[in-house]
Amino acid sequence: MASAGSTLKVRLILYDKGRILLLRQTKPNGGNYTLVGGNVEAHEFARESLIRESYEEAGIILRPDDLQLVHVLHKRLKRGAHRTTLYFKAYRWEGELKAREKKKFREAEWFSLDHLPKNLTTTVRHVLEEYRAGSFYSQMIK
Repeated sequence: MASAGSTLKVRLILYDKGRILLLRQTKPNGGNYTLVGGNVEAHEFARESLIRESYEEAGIILRPDDLQLVHVLHKRLKRGAHRTTLYFKAYRWEGELKAREKKKFREAEWFSLDHLPKNLTTTVRHVLEEYRAGSFYSQMIK
C-alpha cells in the first residue's frame, strides 16, 4: 500500500515571565487556542520556517540561536498520511506582539502553564503535557 505522504511542521513554545503565548483561532478555523507555527516550505529548514511563521502570524522577531528543539510529535493521520511537528522553545524575542493573520486568528494571549484555556487544541494540550513531563518524543493517531 502506498503512503499518502508526509508533512513537516514547526511550532513555537514562547515563554515570558512563566507564561506561554497562544493564538486564538477565528470561529471558522475552530475557535480554539493553538501555538504559533505552520508548515515547513520546500526551500526552508525548520528554524527558518518558524522564524517566518512567527512574524507572519504574531509579529514576533526571533533569531535562530534563540530557538531550542524541545519536542517532536509524530502524528499518523487518516488515509495513511504522516505529520511530524518540531516544537521549539524560546525565551527571547522582539517585535510588536499581535495576531496578524486576521482570517486565521482573533488574538494573541499569554497564559500560565498551570491555567491553560479549556479550548486549547487537543494536540497542543498533549504536547505541552508530554514536554512538561520531560518527554522529547510522542506520537498520536488523529
